[in-house]
Amino acid sequence: MRIALVNPPWSFENSIYFGSREPHLPLELGYAAARLEATGHETLMLDGHLCDTSTEALADLVAGFSPDMTVVTTAPTYLFWRCAQPELRIPRAFLVALGRRGGRTVAVGPHGSATPRTALRKLGADVVVLGECEEIVERLARAEDLERVPSIAWWKEGEIQVNGGAAAASFVDAPALRWPDEWIRRHAHHHHRFDAPPRGPGAEVEASRGCPYTCTFCAKIDFRDKYRRRALAPVLEEIDRLIAQGVEYVYFIDEIFLPQRALLEALVERKIIFGIQTRIDLWKPEMLDLLGAAGCVSIEAGVESLTEEGRAALDKNCRSSTDDLADRLIHARRTVPFVQANLIKTASDDAALIAEWRAKLRRAGVWANDPVPLYPYPSSPDYRRLWGAPDELAWERAHAHYLSQFDSFSDIQDERPIPLHELEAACLRS
Repeated sequence: MRIALVNPPWSFENSIYFGSREPHLPLELGYAAARLEATGHETLMLDGHLCDTSTEALADLVAGFSPDMTVVTTAPTYLFWRCAQPELRIPRAFLVALGRRGGRTVAVGPHGSATPRTALRKLGADVVVLGECEEIVERLARAEDLERVPSIAWWKEGEIQVNGGAAAASFVDAPALRWPDEWIRRHAHHHHRFDAPPRGPGAEVEASRGCPYTCTFCAKIDFRDKYRRRALAPVLEEIDRLIAQGVEYVYFIDEIFLPQRALLEALVERKIIFGIQTRIDLWKPEMLDLLGAAGCVSIEAGVESLTEEGRAALDKNCRSSTDDLADRLIHARRTVPFVQANLIKTASDDAALIAEWRAKLRRAGVWANDPVPLYPYPSSPDYRRLWGAPDELAWERAHAHYLSQFDSFSDIQDERPIPLHELEAACLRS
């Protein structure tokens, strides 16, 4: 079977979008391609964002390949499934340009995972995958009967069928990914790196997936939920391959990069620097020192609230005091050039406390962001606390609620977000 896997050329004008707008490696498509090729399928992987390819040109490249199936992602990369743009206008535009030239069309991503019927209708695709997609895409490629494929929504005689719930890939045995040299040369961005300007290409790598915690704000219920640690050998093989391609910096996209002595000791021996996102309360001083020695130059640490009551309300399950968290962040800064404490904006914020705490950390070289308002994604506990299980209007409801709650938005949003129905004017509605 011939299968095209496509990351469209993303743009985010007037969007609520908290992720980086720079191109990143489409890891979900990389894993899917590896599984497909291992089982004898021929693949074409295209990245319109990274390679600066227009929607029309991308569709023509797919059509020239004459695929039996075309897979398109609804978020820029696995890294941003938890904070994806709410609107589906970009993948919809690609599917419109492709028409019926791509064989069976399959959408993968957070939108179809949380609200499969809505995503299927808006996109006009043939199938959407619920949850982590790499194993389900491979099953779709060999399926003669869609009834037998789990974790999908699809059309049958004009009606939408949903086969089971969201998929969770085994992931532990995920192979070392291979990326085209041209893609790596184009990957100039170093995600969440602020200590120095890039000298060589960057890349993204995944050492674990999911998180053992259930913080109220985290959009992961329908995908990337259960914690799994990837086998060390393919992780190192993948990193060594990237180093050979000239990569200077990798960002571990793990929801929560937990202390892994074997991985860190292996990285000490390699000429690579890296960034992570984690919880600082889970790191002992000795492991923070090893983290710095291994080449970590960027830590994004979720603190969220500066009171124990606030962290409890967010279900952080944090046993450290606010002073302990500050001490641990300051310790990390001794060996890691950039350390950030993430704060979330809530109605009960104590502005004076926040200003004092931020100033204390800043004097020690640690940056704490101005608290950012978060969006109640349909895959988060926050959404379910407010409205229950996501329905057909879940994204519209979350979007309208967010716009009504806040007068100011993230400092990366230069334009004021607009209502979702305006963003998705070109999407199907039936």
